[in-house]
Amino acid sequence: MIVVGVDGSHAGLEAVAWAAKEAALRKAPLKITHAITEWAAGTDTGRYAEVARWMRQGGQSVLAAAEDRARAEQAQLTVETALLPGDPRAALIAVSEEAELLVIGSHGLGGVRGMLVGSVAHGVAGRAACDVVLVSELPSLPRGEIVAGIDGSPASQGVLDFAFAEAELRGTRLRVVYAWTWPGPEPTDEGAERLMVQEALAGQRERHPGVNVVEEIVQGHPVEALREAATGADLLVVGSRGRGTFAGLVLGSVSQGLLHRSPCPLAVIPSRR
Repeated sequence: MIVVGVDGSHAGLEAVAWAAKEAALRKAPLKITHAITEWAAGTDTGRYAEVARWMRQGGQSVLAAAEDRARAEQAQLTVETALLPGDPRAALIAVSEEAELLVIGSHGLGGVRGMLVGSVAHGVAGRAACDVVLVSELPSLPRGEIVAGIDGSPASQGVLDFAFAEAELRGTRLRVVYAWTWPGPEPTDEGAERLMVQEALAGQRERHPGVNVVEEIVQGHPVEALREAATGADLLVVGSRGRGTFAGLVLGSVSQGLLHRSPCPLAVIPSRR
């Protein structure tokens, strides 16, 4: 099952559209969720009962609009909707336990002008029990390519598992990008980096022989390199944490940076995979 969280924002509806297409590709049902405060979900009597009913009705309207968008994208899709009680972040993390994929808008109604990532997206990515895809705008003319960022850490295999499976499912090319920086003044030979990439890809190529893979090794900052590579792509895939992440941090610096600046839908793959 694919779960998508909505809040009535444009980004939320774009997330529904992406999730509906993904559910159709995977032949999986789609569950559309919207969270409201716990007291509103359970209050039927008393002083604030009318306010609670109004909030529930508003939530149902948000769900109905999202369901209409999903069915407009994929008419034959199995769709269910659910109002979730509690804080949206905690509610989505809880429902991710039953999902194979969680999809949310990267910014929503509560975002401060100028901030590209909403608190819900930021709070859920890296903490969910499943893979997470964050959607802001869908590419108008996607080029039929998935981009995966790897860094040689153990988490890179989870990224490649997801990226190869998606590329195979969609029949698209896969571009695997490894960005590196040389700390000293002298340039270094790329041989070690290229060998690392080839070793990481070896088993994946055997399991997914039909996927056309492009290897790209770039000298530069990973966030900028991945942003450039993913412009116009169908999907960008990164790990939630990588080689340089401090213990205790949920998101690494690269996934953190791309939450704010990804030019296409962004898949964040948990490092505990």
